Amino acid sequence: MSTITRRIIPAIAIAGTMMLVASGCVAGENATASDTTTDYAAASGEWSADTLSIDFATYNPLSLVIRDQGILEDILGDDVAVEWVQSAGSNKANELLRSGSIDVGSTAGSAALLARSNGSPIQVIDIFSQPEWSAIVVGPDSDITSVEDLAGKSVAATKGTDPYFFLLQSLEEAGLSVDDVEVQNLQHADGRAALDGGSVDAWAGLDPIMAAAEVESADQLVYRNVDFNTYGFLNASEDFIENHADLAQAVVDAYEQAREWALENPDETAALLAEVAGIDIEVAETVITERSNLDVSGIPGDDQIAVLEKIAPVLVDSGDVQGGKDSVDKALDSIVNATFAEKAVGDE
Repeated sequence: MSTITRRIIPAIAIAGTMMLVASGCVAGENATASDTTTDYAAASGEWSADTLSIDFATYNPLSLVIRDQGILEDILGDDVAVEWVQSAGSNKANELLRSGSIDVGSTAGSAALLARSNGSPIQVIDIFSQPEWSAIVVGPDSDITSVEDLAGKSVAATKGTDPYFFLLQSLEEAGLSVDDVEVQNLQHADGRAALDGGSVDAWAGLDPIMAAAEVESADQLVYRNVDFNTYGFLNASEDFIENHADLAQAVVDAYEQAREWALENPDETAALLAEVAGIDIEVAETVITERSNLDVSGIPGDDQIAVLEKIAPVLVDSGDVQGGKDSVDKALDSIVNATFAEKAVGDE
């Protein structure tokens, strides 16, 4: 794992770098634009922007660690102001990325694929977890005991997020479709409130809200399937990747530093989640120790694409992709940018 510090080198070295730029050989003949941009930032001692906007989310524990410990601020020094914006769900993170309100945002892999399929120019630059963060949830006295029982029922789900796609896959496996249920498009916390208030029959839940519902409301997870959960994606726009590769590298390096700390300090990580999410420590410990695999390679690649390939037909059939199968296929072919994570972890 590497950790960035603000790097200032003598003027003679900067001049040498500029000569290499002129000859097209900064990082080797096969260097990408991102490579040369990052190397030049290191040589000049200057960052490509004076502000970095990034999200934090309770479904992304590493983001909480980075924000709490000031890891990015330490990396970037006084020359770059870090603006933290909370994402309430993958759909909100995608909205913030699409509008340019944040430079880097965290989503489920399925949500990232949906966004790119619909024209949002984002790429995944790091993997922050392999979670089991979605399930089908019902109230403590519900007669629903299986996915098949959802036929004709109302289900709360946040469209464009992993729980929504978990619901679609679960229905398909049970021989049903989204047309067989009444989906109420509610943000995650509102979905739990609707379930507990009796205005929906079931909820496609998301941790840590889902884990809290189990403890506080005795809600039941009637269907779980870890294979239907996609990875945690850290995404950035192509414009940010191209024009601010130095900052993108700083972000990914911060994530790798946070991952190492979180793995060594699970109790403290759970306590931080409990504080930010406003949940009991027991609930947070369940999320961190039982449903969040943080010990996963940050490098996006074949494992994530394999999961997304299973999601792709569900996306197409849902009608949520404007261009259909062609758009999804193009997104699958171009969604990964492993450059920064490979550098951060030493190209494992």
